[in-house]
Amino acid sequence: MAPDPTVKPHVAIPMRDGVLLSAAIHYPSGFEDSQQRYPALIEYHPYRKDDRSCGRASDHDYFAKNGFVSVRLDVRGTGSSTGANTDEYMPIETQDGHDAVEWLAAQPWSNGRVGMFGSSYGGFTCFQVAMLRPAHLKAIVPIYATDDRYTDDCHYKGGAFKAYYDTGTYGTMMVALNALPPDPELFGDGWEDEWKRRLDSNTPYMLEWLSHQVDGPYWRTGSLRGQYDKVEAATFIIGGWQDGYPQPSVRAFQNLGCQKKLLMGPWNHSRPNVAVPGPNIDYLNEIRRWFDLHLKGLDDGVSNEPAATFYVQSYDPPDPSRRNTSGEWAASSSWPPEGSASRTFYLAGADRSGHRALVDREVVSENVSHLPVDPATGVTGGLWSGGLPWGLPGDQRRDEALSLTYTSPPLSQPLTIAGAPVARLTVSADTPVALFVVKIADVAPDGSSALVTRGLLNGTRRNGMSSPEPMESHRVYKLEIEFDSTVWRFEAGHRIRLAVSGSDFPNSWPTPMHTVLSLYAGGRTQSQVQMPVLEERERPDPPTFLPAPGGTPPRFTPEPDRWSFTEDPLDSMVTLRVHRGGISEARERVSMFSSDDLQLFVHRNSPFATTAVGTTTMRLRNGDRLFESVARQVIASDASYFRWQVDLSVKQNGDEVANMSWRRDFPRELL
Repeated sequence: MAPDPTVKPHVAIPMRDGVLLSAAIHYPSGFEDSQQRYPALIEYHPYRKDDRSCGRASDHDYFAKNGFVSVRLDVRGTGSSTGANTDEYMPIETQDGHDAVEWLAAQPWSNGRVGMFGSSYGGFTCFQVAMLRPAHLKAIVPIYATDDRYTDDCHYKGGAFKAYYDTGTYGTMMVALNALPPDPELFGDGWEDEWKRRLDSNTPYMLEWLSHQVDGPYWRTGSLRGQYDKVEAATFIIGGWQDGYPQPSVRAFQNLGCQKKLLMGPWNHSRPNVAVPGPNIDYLNEIRRWFDLHLKGLDDGVSNEPAATFYVQSYDPPDPSRRNTSGEWAASSSWPPEGSASRTFYLAGADRSGHRALVDREVVSENVSHLPVDPATGVTGGLWSGGLPWGLPGDQRRDEALSLTYTSPPLSQPLTIAGAPVARLTVSADTPVALFVVKIADVAPDGSSALVTRGLLNGTRRNGMSSPEPMESHRVYKLEIEFDSTVWRFEAGHRIRLAVSGSDFPNSWPTPMHTVLSLYAGGRTQSQVQMPVLEERERPDPPTFLPAPGGTPPRFTPEPDRWSFTEDPLDSMVTLRVHRGGISEARERVSMFSSDDLQLFVHRNSPFATTAVGTTTMRLRNGDRLFESVARQVIASDASYFRWQVDLSVKQNGDEVANMSWRRDFPRELL
């Protein structure tokens, strides 16, 4: 076993404007006395390397033991870096990443080659810094990242505003997290002055997100989509079918022109060694192999492997707490995989028993079905997986009872879809704002229904995400709705079901009016779903991976997680409650307690009156000092406005240091 690395926990990396980014650098043992030159790796995000995200230090130890200098880097204005942080993915932040790459490449121990890797925010920064083309950035590994900050991030999806996530977790969490001081022990003299500057500049990110409800220049900043040619560094994308970002992962892989590789597992938004559902793998070994090739010139065969490796999911009884997904690994030299074809299913109207069919031929008779929208539809769809270690879908039949469903006959032979299905629907609505939600499910012979993939589109964005237009009452429109990419094998005897509804609660904010949707099929309309299918044929031996090392997720010692829905039948209110929390132990006498709580209320009788209340509590113990920050964020809507407020309280050893509030009303821009 390689000896333990040498770790320098607080190395100041200078930026061009005088800001100092704080880096924890893990060096291979004996590097100072060695004549060897090492490549550097960077993980770059705002989640405080010295306490909250310190559990990731073991990843960097792994890379240092394998001949890399591995760097955990705090974004400016976060952790122990100086400067101000007022929004995610600021252009100056990306420029800082460029400068950090070049600074590391110039160090006397460097071989002049640098890589970046990271999950979620750290994956975004891989793409963003690579777009600036630092001369010495040679390879990146973005994990669970998006290429489009508006269409496929945690704020908006399909032109609909996210309901639970930004208020209940990320947006509120960052207000509390950015109010904490730099590490007094590591930062040294002046930490209190730096903390005061940080508190004075603390700005809730939600101000920008609600100020930009349609696509535009704000969201294009930091979005790779449409600029794929800017990435020259060899790129290894890792994604998960149950994560919030499956579509961006495969879309970026398809469009990049650099050397590239794709790994798509069944995972949610946790790293592949601990993610649910499994199977889990030793993903660090796969990253090391990529960096060995591109930063050291060592090839253990990775260059000859198929470019795309993916997990083919198959049916399991729907259970939000399941730990594994049935299926198998497969590989292809390209995406879509070899043997891909397109198959179209058509929507047929209700028969005398009320059954609507999904058939593989055009439907002769024209028909229309109507659906009064229940704003609480969606509760079995799981939680959008962009930051929680759980949230899988349950049995879809409860939501399907509130949807228009179209079901195929039992399949006579297996059918595998691989890619992003597309629904082409002929629709109308009786209100100017209407959401169209489509879901594909795998229906087992016993009738249970497992969610395969979903898509959604705010009808006001039918002509583009940057140019919303009201829907004319009862006017018929043709909409094209793209589902999230997936790979799924329907077994013989199972049925394929399409469900169409007007709500995706709690993942998306309900539309403001009682709405009736109309869906037209057959005859001249021919509403349909086009599916990318894989031919059934003999395939090469599946890829193999090292098993995941044992252990539990490194960041949290969990409290009991809570995820519940309740309903008050007297006032028709449905309430979501979500809680997560735990403690991360950084080092002796340094620890962080963190918890996130959300209550989200929707009224079936008053869909415009939706309220989200998110609370994040952070308690940082550093020696004899106890810092506490509590942020409470509320969004309450009516038919015309989002009424937003944030309250922040910050204490040191029980004494209040800051008490801050922000309040603003945002007109709903056809949301």
